[in-house]
Amino acid sequence: MARKKVRSNGDGDVYPRKNKQGKIIGYRGTYWVHTANGPKRRYVSGKSKAETREALNKARADRDGGLVYGADGLKVADYLRRWLEDSVRGTVRGTTFERYEQNCRKHIVPTLGRVKVKDLTPAHLRGLYKEKLRTLSPRSVRYVHVTLHKALKQAVQDGLLPRNVTEAVKPPQSNKEEMNPLTPDQAKTLLEAAHAESDRLEALYVLAVTTGLRQGELLGLKWDDVDLEGGMLQVRRTLTTAKGGPVLSAPKTRGSRRSVKLPPTASEAPRSPKEPPGAPASRDR
Repeated sequence: MARKKVRSNGDGDVYPRKNKQGKIIGYRGTYWVHTANGPKRRYVSGKSKAETREALNKARADRDGGLVYGADGLKVADYLRRWLEDSVRGTVRGTTFERYEQNCRKHIVPTLGRVKVKDLTPAHLRGLYKEKLRTLSPRSVRYVHVTLHKALKQAVQDGLLPRNVTEAVKPPQSNKEEMNPLTPDQAKTLLEAAHAESDRLEALYVLAVTTGLRQGELLGLKWDDVDLEGGMLQVRRTLTTAKGGPVLSAPKTRGSRRSVKLPPTASEAPRSPKEPPGAPASRDR
């Protein structure tokens, strides 16, 4: 008869969490970490038993590898540095990582870096956002909030914190700027001027006006993406700006990778007599 596997008490247990009606609303797992004040119990949670078990295994592996430790004396600056290197780098686009790193370095650490992670309160965050609104737009402060939210969410998942204090704070509402697109007459004037001046970017202007593509999508186009005979265009990449310069990358969402029908005006633009069809200035772009 096979021997029953025995777990250390409180280390590796996964159990259901129930609401007042007794319905299971999730699962929680427990494990132990060693701190300067002795061993401490930590928790991970998930929507299913399998998800929680996976999170628990990761937390224990990180603990054994020295990546996770007790938050008793852990300061915000030190935690954010570890979070960026251990949890973010290599898992998101390069431009996204740079935005998180910049928000941490320029905005969060100077104000909250010396505060212990376990001592963070909603009041700390409200004070941070109020201070930043003096020099940043509401939209930029919301990005700071998003960065801190993601970082502390990871701390909760790793069992360092019992809750994410960012969830108790409403970030500033960003005022959506009113769009002022060109009127039909203005668009016509622009395209006529580009044609009259033999502007080498005339075809780009035509695509911008007739398809509504974003700037990064327009600048990321290659000739392989355009089917002039079929009147279709494929959005397969976008051009973004990183520290090292412009970078071509895949669209951020699945919905952004799409086919766009070209109106006759856009299909004919690259066939201008100034440049024969299929012979653009650069075949790479």
